[in-house]
Amino acid sequence: MTPPRNGLRADAQRNRERLIVTATEAFTSGRAISFDTIAKRAGVGSGTLYRHFPTREDLVEEVYRDQIRPLREDAQALLAAERPARALHMWMCRFAEWASERRGICEALVAMSASGRFGTGPVCDEVQQILGMMLEAGAEEGVLRSDIDPVDIGGILAGVLSVAGAREQRDQLDRMLTVVVDGLRAR
Repeated sequence: MTPPRNGLRADAQRNRERLIVTATEAFTSGRAISFDTIAKRAGVGSGTLYRHFPTREDLVEEVYRDQIRPLREDAQALLAAERPARALHMWMCRFAEWASERRGICEALVAMSASGRFGTGPVCDEVQQILGMMLEAGAEEGVLRSDIDPVDIGGILAGVLSVAGAREQRDQLDRMLTVVVDGLRAR
C-alpha cells in the first residue's frame, strides 16, 4: 500500500479539508465562533480538530495561507509608484484593510506576537518577506533605517491592529502607522 503524498490517510485528509472549509466560512461570517463549534459543524470531534490544528492560530494561518500572497503584488506596485516610506505606510493600511475583512486574523497575529511565535507559519512568513522587501528598498534609497528586523515591524503592526484594526478606527490607524513609519526613517 502506497502512503498518501502529504502523509495523511484519505479520511484524515478529508477531515482536515472539512475543518478548513468550515473555519473559512466561520471566520468570514462576522461572528466569533469557538473551536468546538468549528469541529461540530465540520462533523468531526474536537480531538480531530486539535490533532490537525493544535492552536487557533494554526487554523487561522491555514485558512489564510493563499489569501495573503496578493499583498506581495500590492507591495511591488506601491514600491514602483511611490517613495519607499510612503509605499510602506500605504501597504500597512492595505494590510489592515485585508485583515479587517478576515475575521480572526488580527486576533491570531496579536496572539502570535504576544507568544513570541510571530514569524512562523505561512501568513507571518509572507508578511515578513513583504516588510523586508519594503524596508530594503527604503534603506537602499537612504530614506528608511537599515537596522530594522521585519519581525519587529510585523509585531508592531500586529500591536497597532489590536488597538485600531476595526474599520471605524481608520483615522486612528493612519495616525499610528504614520508614527511607526516616521520612526523607521533614516536619521
